[in-house]
Amino acid sequence: MLTTLTGDNSFALRQELRGLIKDFKAKNGDLSVEYIDGEDTDFRNLEESLKSISLFSMAKMTVLRDGSKNKDFVESINSLLEGSNEDLDIVIVEPKVDKRSVFYKTLKAKTNLKEFKALDKFGLSRWMVEAANTRGGKISSHDAQYIIERVGSNQELLNNELNKLLIYNPNVTKVSIDLLTEQSPHSTVFNLLDATFSGNKKRTLALYNEQKELKVEPQQIIALLSWQLHIISVIKTAGNKSTQAISSEAKISPYSLDNGQSIARKVSLAKIKQMISQLLELDVLLKTKKIDADEALQLYLLNINL
Repeated sequence: MLTTLTGDNSFALRQELRGLIKDFKAKNGDLSVEYIDGEDTDFRNLEESLKSISLFSMAKMTVLRDGSKNKDFVESINSLLEGSNEDLDIVIVEPKVDKRSVFYKTLKAKTNLKEFKALDKFGLSRWMVEAANTRGGKISSHDAQYIIERVGSNQELLNNELNKLLIYNPNVTKVSIDLLTEQSPHSTVFNLLDATFSGNKKRTLALYNEQKELKVEPQQIIALLSWQLHIISVIKTAGNKSTQAISSEAKISPYSLDNGQSIARKVSLAKIKQMISQLLELDVLLKTKKIDADEALQLYLLNINL
C-alpha cells in the first residue's frame, strides 16, 4: 500500500499517521515499522528501504518524511514507487509540497494521497463538539467557539485543553473554560483592534489594560498588531478569492482570515497602509527615544479615525 499524507493541518496529519502506525504494529509487531528522514538519508539507503522487507516481520511499513528534500529521490520517484516491494507499506509524509510539481502529480497518481487542510473557526468548532462526544463528554458549539476565541486556533492546543476540561467535568461549560484555560494574547489583540476600528474608545482601553494584566509588553502588542494588520491587508488585496485559496497562498490560517474579514469590511486599504506606516514610526520611536511606551501606544490606538 502506498500512501501520501500532506497538508497544513499538522494536527490532523499526525493523528492519521499515528493511527496507521498503530494499526500496522498491532498486526505485525513493534519492529515492523521503519522511519526515514529523506533529507538526512543517503539515496542508496533510502532506495534499499523502499524495496526490502523487515528481517523481523513478514510485513514492513516504511515511513518516509520530507523525501522532497532528497534530489535523487524526487528525480527517481516514479520508478521507485513502481518497483517497491508488494509486501511493503510506504507512507510518504510531505506536509508542504508544490502542487504544480511533477513530484506532487506523481504522488497523486501513484499513491493514496490524503490532504489535511487547516480548519476555519466553524470547522474547529464542529471538530471540538464531535471530539467531546467521542470521548464521552459534551460541549456546545457556542462554548467550543468561546474556547477558540479564548486560546486561539492551534488544533493541538485545543485538543489538549479539551482533554483537560473533559477530565475536570465531562459536561464542558463556560464556567469550567474560564477556570481551567488561559486567554491567549493573540485573540485579545484581535479584539483590541476590532474595538479600535469600531470607535469604541472605552472598550479599546479596557482591552489594552487586559493585555497589560496578561503581562504582554508594548513591543509585543506592536508585533501582534502588525501581524493583524498584515492579515487584513492580505484580505483587502485578495479580491474575490476564497478563504482557502488565500490561506494556501499567504500561509495564514483560515481561522485568522475569518476573524480578519469583520475588520476588513470596516476599513479601506489606504487606511490600513497608513496604520502600518504609523505603527512602524511608533516602533522606531520607542526603540530610539525615552518615552512612555504604554502612553504612546494607547494614543496610537485612540487616535485612529475611520
